[in-house]
Amino acid sequence: MKMNIIDICKEYTNLSFSDIDELRKISDMLPTISELVRADVFLDCITKDHTKAIVVAEAKPIHVKSNYMNSVVGKIALQENEPAALRTLNTGVSTRGLKAITQEDKTVIQTTVPVRNKKGEVIAVLIIEQATNQVFKDGENINSSTLSKSLEDFPEMFQYMGQNLNLITQNIDDSIIVFDRYGVAIYANPCAKRLYKKLGYRDDIVGMKFNNLVLDEISFKKVLMNNYTKTPETSAGNLDLEIKYSIMRQKGKVTGVNMIIKDITEVKEKEKELILKSVVIKEIHHRVKNNLQTIVSLLRLQSRRVDDDYLKKAFNESISRILSISVTHELLAQEGIDEVDIKSILKMISKNTLDYISTSDQSIEVNVSGDNFSVNSDKATSIALVVNELIQNSIEHGFKNRDHGYIEIIIYKGEIHSTISVKDDGRGFNVKDIKMNSLGLNIVEQIVKDKLEGDFIIDSGKEGTKIIFDFKN
Repeated sequence: MKMNIIDICKEYTNLSFSDIDELRKISDMLPTISELVRADVFLDCITKDHTKAIVVAEAKPIHVKSNYMNSVVGKIALQENEPAALRTLNTGVSTRGLKAITQEDKTVIQTTVPVRNKKGEVIAVLIIEQATNQVFKDGENINSSTLSKSLEDFPEMFQYMGQNLNLITQNIDDSIIVFDRYGVAIYANPCAKRLYKKLGYRDDIVGMKFNNLVLDEISFKKVLMNNYTKTPETSAGNLDLEIKYSIMRQKGKVTGVNMIIKDITEVKEKEKELILKSVVIKEIHHRVKNNLQTIVSLLRLQSRRVDDDYLKKAFNESISRILSISVTHELLAQEGIDEVDIKSILKMISKNTLDYISTSDQSIEVNVSGDNFSVNSDKATSIALVVNELIQNSIEHGFKNRDHGYIEIIIYKGEIHSTISVKDDGRGFNVKDIKMNSLGLNIVEQIVKDKLEGDFIIDSGKEGTKIIFDFKN
């Protein structure tokens, strides 16, 4: 039978009834905290022998995969496995980004916050756990909108958490100011105090009135009337901010207002940088495409002056190669980013190659199928050249003296390497005889090995030719 928090605390800890009741209230809010921080959340208490901790409550996120297969409520936490939890319970000091071993023998990253009773004594530790692959930088496992959003959507948390709130809000990057029902600031977390110092405030903002601290044009009365107001964006000095308000109530009566301020200055600067970068990339690809089109035009003019069929064929092959590169830059110019859709490239290349290589009396169909994903400009150009050469080879060797033909291009996305196969239903050829003398296959081999870090395989027979090459993701 599963034990509840009251039974566990009575059996394994020395906590008083009032302390247990305080933890019960906090445990009711763990699912909300878990969903907002998108991580596993636990309450641990020190056991009677003071050398171990025991899990008294837990919550798993709904929209993110938990690190646990089973419940660990009632399980023991050892210091050698969870140093952050025991350290916080013994010293009352918060910990961020420390590794731990779970009861299911998985490595996780823990952030711990002490939970204190009304006397200031540590009665439990609030633990937030994330998998190691969810942490980008040491100690940054709680993002800036987690527990502050709890205040925004569930303001009663402020009343229940009491003095424990200050320790928890030190671990988030949003500014939180709590006003009483008269509009006087009764609490400000460290981030809020730093923010207002940046804005030139010299005195402690706690004790100031709402009208002296508000950073948009809303009044305290309007906040109370609207119950909840959000300012999408506002500016204060050289800072870009997002401000949210929520009403606190107790037994149906308004007891105060939470103001949560998110500093989005860095986000806005990055947005501007990305927009500028996108414009620059788009312009560069557009110019490269235009330059390649100019080269193609010059080659066309030159080819018209040539009567020799062999030279005309060489001109057409060169034009086709240049156009395969141009296609990549054309698509990149349209997107304005440095990545392009691989299927779009192969479809456009197939069309251009057929236009310039196949004869007017030939009916050749090319079908592109398989997985679809994006590749960067450098890789896209290399793939374009390879596929162009393979289609040229199919037309030149497989469909020679034939009025019809079919080429199938299949894309497969793998974990480390992705694969493209080009298969035709032509007459085939002796691989050993043609590989040494074919400029096209020499180009393919060099590009695949040097540029794409892959390999290619040729299989040719009476039923046609199939060439497979791969490239590193």
